[in-house]
Amino acid sequence: MAELKTAQIVGTPALDGKYIAEMDQWPLECPEFNRNYVFYDNLRAGRFTTTKCKKCGHIAFPPGVICPACWSEDLEWVDLPKRAKVVAFTETLAGAPAGFDCPLIIAWLNFGKDAPLRHLLARIINCPEGKLKEGDEVQFVVFEVPAHPIDVKKETKICERVFYAFEPVKK
Repeated sequence: MAELKTAQIVGTPALDGKYIAEMDQWPLECPEFNRNYVFYDNLRAGRFTTTKCKKCGHIAFPPGVICPACWSEDLEWVDLPKRAKVVAFTETLAGAPAGFDCPLIIAWLNFGKDAPLRHLLARIINCPEGKLKEGDEVQFVVFEVPAHPIDVKKETKICERVFYAFEPVKK
């Protein structure tokens, strides 16, 4: 097996060059471990998506494998808006959880009354402390997180991963 190398990347727990799987906050995104792997495939394609029930029309986020309203498994993938307005936010300037750099900014976002998803609590990245304001427009962004080795049928597979956040729209 090849030696796994990790680097100090935001969101990656590393200690003495060894990967600590128990401290990894990012989901495994491959079909072998995640029934919602399509969500991550869509992220890789630059799409922000979720599931919509074909039976009752309920849109749920995060995406699921059954409808939380009617328990149907007949779901489809729908695109969500990529821009939102900041309603409120918090900035953690010291003492962020392991794997996150400061400032750690979490915002309550509003996508508008006609959007399939009206509100979302999301991480804001690429924003210096003190610069985000209520009412600012933010946009969806996908970022890479470190790959993770998994065992599949007696072989080690590297599970490539991404995740999403929002960043301020450049004016």
